[in-house]
Amino acid sequence: MINTVAYENDQVIVLNQNLLPDKIVYESYTSVEEVAEAIRTLKVRGAPLIGVTAAFGLALGAARYSGRAEEFTEYYSAIRSQLASTRPTAVNLFWALQRMDRVYQNNAHRELAELKELLLNEARCMFEEDIQTNQLIGQHGAQLLQESSRVLTICNAGALATCGYGTALGVIRSAYQQEKIAKVWACETRPVLQGARLTVWELMQDQIPVALITDNMAGYIMKLGKVDAVIVGADRIAANGDTANKIGTYSLAVLAHHHGIPFYVAAPQSTIDYSIASGQDIPIEERDPEEVRSVRGVYLTVKEAEVFNPAFDVTDNRLITGIITEKGVVFPPYEKSLRERN
Repeated sequence: MINTVAYENDQVIVLNQNLLPDKIVYESYTSVEEVAEAIRTLKVRGAPLIGVTAAFGLALGAARYSGRAEEFTEYYSAIRSQLASTRPTAVNLFWALQRMDRVYQNNAHRELAELKELLLNEARCMFEEDIQTNQLIGQHGAQLLQESSRVLTICNAGALATCGYGTALGVIRSAYQQEKIAKVWACETRPVLQGARLTVWELMQDQIPVALITDNMAGYIMKLGKVDAVIVGADRIAANGDTANKIGTYSLAVLAHHHGIPFYVAAPQSTIDYSIASGQDIPIEERDPEEVRSVRGVYLTVKEAEVFNPAFDVTDNRLITGIITEKGVVFPPYEKSLRERN
């Protein structure tokens, strides 16, 4: 299993994913500021992993606090806000922080040392639960695939996006173990190339057959009859099933619908935001234009070119064949089926 995050000796240790696949480098952080910056700059990415890393960051901040007990509430609020401001679209970030909040609120009367330990224990529970959740997603999703399936995916929704195993790639892993995967088509995923850098590398580690394509090849691959299913992850799912995921996902859903190919979203229940009625209400993060203008410091266009760089898009629920969670696969109408599985 690929190790993405750990908490050891009052340090948060993360795999710097910006350096993959060239280098495998683990960095140790001793402050909330460092953890927040790692999330913001995509050293840590993937909705489930962002959530657990933020929880570890909050536990780290608490462990490092040496002030007066009566001033801890103000301090806790400040470090929480710092972590919450890193990535606006991934709902798992806020879900994880809210779990930590409940532990804090329910135990605020305890000695500070005990409270710190309880916060760390909660973060560690989330870590363990995430791995188990992904394995269940994989088991449920694998049942949807036939033998010799050719699956297309975008971005990286694998072990690297979680605490281990993965969501969309978790389904592929489980299906491969059942000898159901003939090939995985990995879209490169511009502008940061998570598919090319991370998904291809991750699948090759497990010797799962994978072929890299540019994002604009997906429609042609489908037209050639070389795709049996599209499986993607999610950063936030609205109550009606509308799904925010890496930019380019919506295009794949439209193409899959046109070609009669099933389009599945794989995500934990924690990614479903029941407070949001539809995808219109999901905040979409816009990132640094330099991500589009250049790749690893090499400019691809005019340095002053105007750029629009949304990190995510929203896929309408009518384009989604099924949503795979740890509780099983749900099908339309999602307003009803998602709540029944909640």
